[in-house]
This record gives sequence, structure tokens and C-alpha cells, in this order.
Amino acid sequence: MRDNIYVFGKDNSEIREFLEHASLSGKTVFTNGCFDIIHLGHVEVLRYCKTFGSTLLVGLNSDESIRRLKGDKRPILIESERASLLRAVRYVDCVIIFGEDTPFELVNFVKPDVIVKGGDYTPETVVGSGVASETHIFPLVEGAGTSKIIDKIIKRYCERRIDEN
Repeated sequence: MRDNIYVFGKDNSEIREFLEHASLSGKTVFTNGCFDIIHLGHVEVLRYCKTFGSTLLVGLNSDESIRRLKGDKRPILIESERASLLRAVRYVDCVIIFGEDTPFELVNFVKPDVIVKGGDYTPETVVGSGVASETHIFPLVEGAGTSKIIDKIIKRYCERRIDEN
């Protein structure tokens, strides 16, 4: 355990211990994602999550699962960096890195009271929504996507390189 950062499947006893303690404090809320480059949309959804319970658990896709889902050029930041950045966000109580393409097994293990996902989902398409008693969808924040940020960096960098020549 490192500051409430865990790897699912390696030593689930530490995760179970954290969850037992967390359940005494009130509702547990779960969200998940790649969180490749932390941006305003991520912070806003994490803030929103915390309004539904006392403990926020974040399922974080491993580097390998991101490569399978998004291609060989991702992730930009490795999982240990992404996990540490997430834990630095005041709303996040625990980060659990998982290696599967979806958090289905993790959600079944954690059994959160509430699941929250971003606006590109519907309650019916949220993995594990049947496990939690509540599922909430947070509207997307305009212009705040990792792919959009990467595209903006590439465009600005390429324009500068052309201007320099």
C-alpha cells in the first residue's frame, strides 16, 4: 500500500481492509477511467462523485489495458504517475489500478453504493451499474478531453516548428 494506492488482483486483502474501514464512514462512491492527462473535466467529475458519499474509490486502467483500448501511443503518463496525481486530488480517497479492459471484476469486488461515470455513458451502459444502488452520469466538460489536449499540444508544437524554419 502506498498512500491508498492499490493494484487489484495482487493483494486484495489490503483493498478489503481499506473498504471495511471506509464502509464505517458512510457511502462509498466508485468511478473509473484512464485519467491519462489529468484535466478540468477529471477534477470536476471527481468533485461531483464526492457529493454522493464519504469515500471516493477510483478505478484506474493499467498501462496495458490503456494500450489495448487506445493504441500503442497511450498512455502518455505511466500508471504510477497517474495514480499519484489522482491521489493528490483532495476528493480521491483511494486509487485501485486494474488490468482488465473494463472494471467489471473490480466493481464486483468493491461493491460500491454509488457509481459515477462521465456524460459519454448512459446509466444502462455503465459497467457494474447493477451492483451499486445508485448510478449517476456527470455531463462532459466542453473541450476538456485528453485526446483534445493531446491534439492541441501537437498542433501548437507543429505550428511553432514550422514558424521556426
